[in-house]
Amino acid sequence: MAVRIRLARFGRKKRPFYRLVVADARAPRDGMYIEQIGTYNPMTDPAEINVKEDRALHWLFNGAQPSETAKALFVKTGVWEKFLSGKKQ
Repeated sequence: MAVRIRLARFGRKKRPFYRLVVADARAPRDGMYIEQIGTYNPMTDPAEINVKEDRALHWLFNGAQPSETAKALFVKTGVWEKFLSGKKQ
């Protein structure tokens, strides 16, 4: 099973709110997911990003592939740097 870390959209029309989820790559965008590992609210200034670092690193080290947007959020929060430094050891 291919596992992806991606965003699931919630919120009402023109007021998006996203959950950072770990899901099967074949599942629909807002469908079932394995685990929620964070949130992203682009409507606040600055955008609010919450990531459960330990769970995100767990999934990354176990082979989950982040989407481009999820990877950008990991870079902003510093999770991606910790993943790369842990991977080199």
